Amino acid sequence: MLEVRDIHSYYGEAHVLHGASLSVAKGEVLALLGRNGMGKTTLIRSIMGVSPPNVRAGAITFKGEAILGLPPHLIAQRGMGYVPQGRRLFPSLTVTEHLTVLKPASATHGWTVAKAFEFFPRLAERRYHRGNQLSGGERQMLAVARALMIDPDLILMDEPSEGLAPVMVQHLEGIIGQLKAAGLSILLVEQNLYSALAVADRVTILETGRVVHEATAAEIGDQPETLTRFLGVH
Repeated sequence: MLEVRDIHSYYGEAHVLHGASLSVAKGEVLALLGRNGMGKTTLIRSIMGVSPPNVRAGAITFKGEAILGLPPHLIAQRGMGYVPQGRRLFPSLTVTEHLTVLKPASATHGWTVAKAFEFFPRLAERRYHRGNQLSGGERQMLAVARALMIDPDLILMDEPSEGLAPVMVQHLEGIIGQLKAAGLSILLVEQNLYSALAVADRVTILETGRVVHEATAAEIGDQPETLTRFLGVH
């Protein structure tokens, strides 16, 4: 589904990613883990074509097609959804307006407004509320629902549990599980280790812009020395 090979990304002249590589299979949840400042968001932005960073070397293929260098809207058109860190909603748009920006309300195929409201009943209740009137959990639901409106095959999620109460984190885990069951592939950047392990099939750990460890989610849970060394978890 997604193949990232030997990516070198820069912010100005600052070399952030030093030959990072990863892959996500169809229907798989891959958790990208690492301490703050290790390059996780830079890698997500490099895949999605968001500038900065500037990718100077490497290769990215999605569904067998090279996408490195394409603008984000063309990558999205190929079926890659993006849930950015911080949600990035429009404060003045209503819930419904956020969803219909990407697909008209009259659409009947794939992810529609009606299907999004069925999947996220809380958003249906808040359909006329503006982005700045939603709680943190509601904003995260809307960010995910907005990404689904392009009918993606793969979703990139950057720190989706950030700032959420524990009960909302558990709800988010359930949402990710349902999306996986529906056949979507997910690349999940997450600081919450235990939330990531609850939903991931595999784990890739990034340190100073390099992939330093890969394992299944089950294996990583039995590797306390790895968790301590690379993630600071005791």
